[in-house]
Amino acid sequence: MNREAIRWLTRPQKLALAIASDCMIIPGALWVALVLRHGHWSFDVVPFWPGFAVTLACIPVFAHLGLYRHVMRYLGPAVIWTLVKGILLTAVALTALAYMVQLEDFPRSVPVIFALLAFCGTAGTRFLVRAYADAAPANLVRKSVAVYGAGDAGAHLVLQMRRSGNYHPVAFIDDNQQAIGRIVHGLEVFPVTALAELVASHGIAQVLVAVDSASAEDRRRIIEKLEPYPVRVRLIPDIQAVVAGAEPATSWDVEIADLLGRDEVPPLPHLLRKSVTHRSVLVTGAGGSIGSELCRQILRLGPSRLVVLDQSEYALFEIERELRGIAVAEGIGSSIVTVLGSLVSRALVERTMRRDGVETVYHAAAYKHVSLAQQNIIQVIENNTLATLHTAQAAIAAGVSNFILISTDKAVRARNVLGASKRFAEMILQALDDENDSTRFCMVRCGNVLDSSGSVVPLFLEQIDKGGPVTVTHPKVTRYFMTIPEAVALVLQAGSLATGGDVFVLDMGAPVKIHELARKMIRLKGYNVRDEHNPKGDIEIHFTGLLPGEKLTEELLVGEGAMGTEHRKILRAVESRMPWSELRPALANLESACNAFDYDTIDRLLADLFDGVDIAEALSRVPKRGEILRLHGSEG
Repeated sequence: MNREAIRWLTRPQKLALAIASDCMIIPGALWVALVLRHGHWSFDVVPFWPGFAVTLACIPVFAHLGLYRHVMRYLGPAVIWTLVKGILLTAVALTALAYMVQLEDFPRSVPVIFALLAFCGTAGTRFLVRAYADAAPANLVRKSVAVYGAGDAGAHLVLQMRRSGNYHPVAFIDDNQQAIGRIVHGLEVFPVTALAELVASHGIAQVLVAVDSASAEDRRRIIEKLEPYPVRVRLIPDIQAVVAGAEPATSWDVEIADLLGRDEVPPLPHLLRKSVTHRSVLVTGAGGSIGSELCRQILRLGPSRLVVLDQSEYALFEIERELRGIAVAEGIGSSIVTVLGSLVSRALVERTMRRDGVETVYHAAAYKHVSLAQQNIIQVIENNTLATLHTAQAAIAAGVSNFILISTDKAVRARNVLGASKRFAEMILQALDDENDSTRFCMVRCGNVLDSSGSVVPLFLEQIDKGGPVTVTHPKVTRYFMTIPEAVALVLQAGSLATGGDVFVLDMGAPVKIHELARKMIRLKGYNVRDEHNPKGDIEIHFTGLLPGEKLTEELLVGEGAMGTEHRKILRAVESRMPWSELRPALANLESACNAFDYDTIDRLLADLFDGVDIAEALSRVPKRGEILRLHGSEG
């Protein structure tokens, strides 16, 4: 019978085979026990009926103890104890039978020998069948892998891979010196330094990291040790799920968060709830990367009403569907209101705030890509700056209590249209905070968030999957990174710390060199970087040059310093403000220039406010005002 036939037998058929096997092993064990005790081979050493009686007693005992309910492919320690109890009871019954009927030539040691032989026979056949059924078919090609971590997690993973899946474990890797050289489930434990030799001798293409309760810093350390070797590194996120029956293929590729090694600080519950729980909350840009995560976390904090606004119909439809699914699945009773429209329309925003009694606004709507912003100056200013003005004024008119702007590190010493538009938005809120007593304004500056739309990380992954090249602007460019859930949790808490006009800066950790990030991503995918030192490598890195207005490094502070807050990952920036009386004329001129497509005036206004903003290259591709007017039929 082949392996597939065993696997596809029905439950009654497997039960019948198990009982039939035991019916042969039990009397056979009694006969061998007597033969061994008497020292000569003979079929007459014991009459037929004692063996039949012992079998007749043993099978019901096994059934009563639940032996035949054990699934053969998942036999474990429990079946051993079941067999021990059943065979001991049978041996006692055999001893009683021998003395009751006064069997001749039946030494007292026979039940002991019988018990040992019966246990070896019944247990051995079961585990042999399990091993045979679990073994990979000869024609199945399985990938050779090494498992990092020779502890419980790694041992369980190896057992699961042997039962199913497309992976063939050939060795353990561990940095624990006490574990080196030991054998775990038939596999030797090697140090990390032996990985190159293992790759060459066993054709290992992947290393599965199975370490329970590893902190982010521990994962980063492990990844750094494995990175130099030509293997694809994968993390097992939930070893218990794998052991429970999930395919080993559920292991995950290394995420950028694992490379950063950031241990997220647990949020302070009272700060999360303060501006959200039992309140009516509006999220603008609700369909975007940050906005959608804001909606998810806010909904789980139990607002009385969650108003989601976006100008993209598809994005709004998707986030509404997801939020309603979360509410049903988790029994959340919050009201969900969707608003389709643009923030440029102050009337729409103010009407929405009044109608839904909005108390807290999280303003996440923004255009955020540097290169696109340089090519679409007016649209970016209207969306990032003027729309923020209109939304803030609507909030004051509607009596909103809290207004939180999600800003960017590109607003610091802005060198491009995107940064200037966001810094202008910050200045507006600071000025308006000084001018009113009803609405408390604050802003939170974030660096790059991982996996946001258009982020460098998904771009690199796409380029690697296509075989390269991976494009990096400059060898020395650095950026701050943070996961979207962590950034949003900090934004929610920062909003509760606001006293008015605050600029909050998130602790983004150390800046990351984008060039090194690209190299690590290539190597951890199992490829080699092709460069002058390795011309036969797999994937090349191309340097494309900095984009117009792009900086080598980003900053988080405009001023000289920042003060700590109740949360150690949230800092309050110390920065000067421009009064509303000075800012208002500049805003009026900017809005008029945008309406008239007057790029020269926009250029002059931005240059006056933000020294160093580079839009010359963008302006060189914009038609002159006369050309635009002729295009609209206003001349000639």
